[in-house]
Amino acid sequence: MRVFVRDNNVDQALRVLKKRMQREGIFRELKKRRFYEKPSEQTAREKGEAVRRARKMARKAAIREGIIAPPRKKLDANGKPIAARRHTTRA
Repeated sequence: MRVFVRDNNVDQALRVLKKRMQREGIFRELKKRRFYEKPSEQTAREKGEAVRRARKMARKAAIREGIIAPPRKKLDANGKPIAARRHTTRA
């Protein structure tokens, strides 16, 4: 993985690197490998992850097909929907 530093802006390059590592799942892998995991614990964890993925896919398909209602959007004090926050602060 390679990140270029432009105009000696190391802080921005670090942010980009961390974001890429997060997307690739490197932090999750490091956390998982910090301690030994017994094979039985590993299979139980993987089965749980598969169940969660299957439920999520089934829920999204049901929302698409109109079987269940989509989740409600959070409202502020004035009754307006709260916009998704994006962390884009550029100098």
